[in-house]
Parts: sequence; structure tokens; C-alpha cells
Amino acid sequence: MKITGNIITLNESRHIEACIASLQSVCDEIIVVDSHSSDDTRERAEAMGARVVLQSYLGDGPQKNVASAHAAHAWILSIDADERLDEEMVAQIKALKEDDAIDAYAFARKNYIGSRWIRHCGWYPDYAIRLYHKERARFRDTQGHSGVEALHVKRLGGHIIHYSYRNYHELLHKTNRFSTRGAKMLLQKGKKANGFSPFVHGASAFVRKYFLQRGFLQGLDGLTIALTASINAYMKYAKLLEMRREGSESASLWEQ
Repeated sequence: MKITGNIITLNESRHIEACIASLQSVCDEIIVVDSHSSDDTRERAEAMGARVVLQSYLGDGPQKNVASAHAAHAWILSIDADERLDEEMVAQIKALKEDDAIDAYAFARKNYIGSRWIRHCGWYPDYAIRLYHKERARFRDTQGHSGVEALHVKRLGGHIIHYSYRNYHELLHKTNRFSTRGAKMLLQKGKKANGFSPFVHGASAFVRKYFLQRGFLQGLDGLTIALTASINAYMKYAKLLEMRREGSESASLWEQ
């Protein structure tokens, strides 16, 4: 199987070289779709042998689909800049043969905060389709976090290593950004909410993460994740209500 690697980037200077190096073990070419980084992401990527395509950010799904038009090969392996392939995943991909009955392959993800693998809170195994045939599968054209749509999917061994957050500060910072984006999505969809909605959704998120998904087994990390999930849900609906009250359409819905 000939494979094109795909990475979307915006100011990923810290991650891009290790990400490309990880893909080079299984990919025959690598395409970086960059949304006009202001750091040296593009220069670092080109120095590693990747082909850089400039594209203003279209949203997660559409941006990841850009590579299909530039890919020389039918199979595409798409990972984020903060993700890596482990040795077992590399071995599994290298052993693959062309199979017309399979449209895509899914892999489990190990999500980390710093150096700590989060085994609970719904963060594992977190299967994601990342290797797919571009004529039979593609990312959904959704603006928020997207996934690959495919009919015939096979799970393979190995893991995608995902360095989700460096620390709690970054977790909380991204929670604020995600809640704003989520509120804008709800606003666009015409979602109804009332004064109780932030509390109800916030409490529900905490119970799900901490109890139902056994975050209590993850110690301080589990409690922190449950609390930030609760804050995200609470603020998403609080911001939705504020937007409706202020008549806010917000300038840019999809900032990367």
C-alpha cells in the first residue's frame, strides 16, 4: 500500500518535526495543510521533506479533506500535529495488503496530560479512523472536531499517542476556547436553552466523566478532567444564553 500522510497545522513548530518523523516510517509522501502559521512550522515541515499546502482554515473536517486533492496515493493516513504512531501501529500498517473490502482502518488512541496516560474518563481506548481510501471515505464536512465517514472499517492493533495537553493550565485554557466554539455551534443550530441549562449540562458532564466513566480511578487527573468537562458544558450553555441575550453573531466561528 502506498500511503500519503496528512497533517493540518497552525503554529505547530513545537510538534511538527516529531509528527512528520513518526509518519515517515509508513508514508510514501507527507502533505502538511497549513493555515498560514506565523511561526516557522512551514519551514520546519519542508526541511523534513513534507510538501506544504497553504489553506486558510475551513474548519476541522474540510481542512483535513484538502489533502485528498493533492495526494499522489489512494490511501491517506491523517494525524494531528500532537499525535504520534507507536511501534505496534507502525508494524500493523506495514503488514497491510490492498483489500477492496476495507474502506478504512481505526486505531485506539492513548491520550496524555503531560507524561500521564489517561486510562479513564472516556479517554481510552478512544478509537479513531485515521487510515482511509480517499475514494471510499472522507472526513465529515463539519466545522468542529470531525471524524472519517466510512462503511467498511477494520480496527487494527497499536496506538496513536496523543499529547492532548501539556498541563492543567493548557487543559483549562482550551476548555474556554472549546466552550465558546460549542456555544456558537449551538447558536447556529438554533438550540434552545433556559436559565437551568448551564447547571443541568454541567452537572451531567461531571457525573458522566467522574462516575460513569470512572474518572475517580484516575486520581487528581480524573477529578480535574471531570471538573473541566463540567466547566466546558456549563460555560457552553451560559455563553449560548449570553449570545442570545446580546444578539451576538460573533465574527469568526471557526478559529483554529
